[in-house]
Amino acid sequence: MPNDQSYAGAQTYADGSNEYDTLLFIINQAIRQNATATVAQVKAVTNDGGLAPVGYVDVQPMVHMLDGNSQPTPHGVIYNVPYTRLQGGKNAVIIDPVIGDIGICIFASHDISSVKTNKAPSNPGSRRRFSMADGLYIGGVLNGVPENYIQFDSSGDIVMKPATKVTVLGQFVADKITTSAGVDLDTHPHGGVQTGTGESGPPIPG
Repeated sequence: MPNDQSYAGAQTYADGSNEYDTLLFIINQAIRQNATATVAQVKAVTNDGGLAPVGYVDVQPMVHMLDGNSQPTPHGVIYNVPYTRLQGGKNAVIIDPVIGDIGICIFASHDISSVKTNKAPSNPGSRRRFSMADGLYIGGVLNGVPENYIQFDSSGDIVMKPATKVTVLGQFVADKITTSAGVDLDTHPHGGVQTGTGESGPPIPG
């Protein structure tokens, strides 16, 4: 079907003026087909922060494509892109991406589809090279101020700001931890302390 929208090609009159410029244009066009890395935004994610294997995101590259007249066209969405997690063996920090996050998407030099399926060393799924179909998402650039965080500041202090509560090994610890008051975890007072082998209660608000 005919397309109502036309696009100007990248070739100029100078590109065909001699053999050298023609060859250079062909080489440059081939190089431009190689995806390396870009800034992308999350459009969908398989995980929601729960305990689960590392998941996948759908992302959209944020730098528009340009035609020969510099008219922009947004990129389409790249689906089923593995994202990174800080994990070593059975130990991990689980912070899954959310819709709207901005991060870096890098693209493998070979087809990684078989490795994604098998999660083991595999032959490339095809002979494609440097394709956006073989992306990996690394989150955390150009995003806003977080509301919940663990901060290692320049003075050497460690500051933790949870949204509601902190749970350790499934055991309730506290409704709220106030760090701005400079509570010393080794010396702050506890209420409901029992003698003998009794365990202490929640900290007394200072």
